[in-house]
Amino acid sequence: MAVPEELGEGEKERWRALRAASDTPRNPFMEPEFTEAVGLVRPRARVAVVYEGLEPAGFLPHERGPLGQGRAIGLGVSDAQGAILRPGLRLDTGELLRGCALSSFVFDNLEAEQRLFVRYAAEEHATYVIDVEKGYETYESVLRAQSPKFLKTTLAKERRLGRQVGELRFVFDEREPAALRTLMEWKSAQYRRTGRRDRFAQEWITRLVGRLAETRAPECSGTLSVLYAGRRPLAAHFGLRSASVLACWFPAYDPEFAKYSPGLVLHLRMAEAAAAEGIGMLDLGRGAAEYKDALKTGELPVYEGAVTRPGAGAVLHWLSREPARRAHGFVRGRPRLAALAARTLKGAARLRRT
Repeated sequence: MAVPEELGEGEKERWRALRAASDTPRNPFMEPEFTEAVGLVRPRARVAVVYEGLEPAGFLPHERGPLGQGRAIGLGVSDAQGAILRPGLRLDTGELLRGCALSSFVFDNLEAEQRLFVRYAAEEHATYVIDVEKGYETYESVLRAQSPKFLKTTLAKERRLGRQVGELRFVFDEREPAALRTLMEWKSAQYRRTGRRDRFAQEWITRLVGRLAETRAPECSGTLSVLYAGRRPLAAHFGLRSASVLACWFPAYDPEFAKYSPGLVLHLRMAEAAAAEGIGMLDLGRGAAEYKDALKTGELPVYEGAVTRPGAGAVLHWLSREPARRAHGFVRGRPRLAALAARTLKGAARLRRT
């Protein structure tokens, strides 16, 4: 067992080699750089290393609670989770948890190929993806076939935005710190406006994003994309990219320009730039949203659930998470109830502001 920053370069290279040997998309949340960044802001972050002889054959990044409750690394913000294992490696889940001194292991975005844990999933969710493997022009032709009105309207708004606000400029990998601060301010305001918990009010998340913004590695690089009119930012997104996947994470826009749909314009330009960089997929993450339905070309499954060992830890896990998870699942499965809940959250947010 090690804290993430104690892993040697040889171990991290082995981690990367195991990811390269996997059939799953090379999501940057599953790379050692993400785990290391979490470890610098979350003191309970750990990495279990499974050896075959003298060679590492597997890694389980996780966070350990005071009573042994385990959770996927960065749970709550990480969009891909699980163990990094040699193909064909046989492990007993209970023995792995015992070796980590964990009473449970909670996940909410488990990769589909995580056979060690997927049988313990309580729910399956869809993560929405954009396929640009064959280039942006091919993607746009797919949109033209499946969502012709959406594409036509968005491109028209983009042209009108350029005429009425200022000449548009898109930067795929912006390094200006002020632009990242602006994005965080927009996103915080959006969370409050919609009655949702402000993630950037949590210091560790703000610090994590700041560290990842400075991370530059072939398979995990912080990427800030900004749509400008002249020098004024209109929409921005911060995410992580590998050589083949852009993991979309925190998008936001200036609400003053909402009628132009700058967030949608931004995502189209991100898809175009990603394709030009040789990236084959944009992962929009789980959670239904109209803009995802309009932009997506497909879906991939991710899983939510927990592995528990018999004992007090399993009881604590159930009491702390299961009632709320089941309530959320009940609402999500009923669209009219989910819409009512969203309206209630927005109404509560308006009351707090008055």
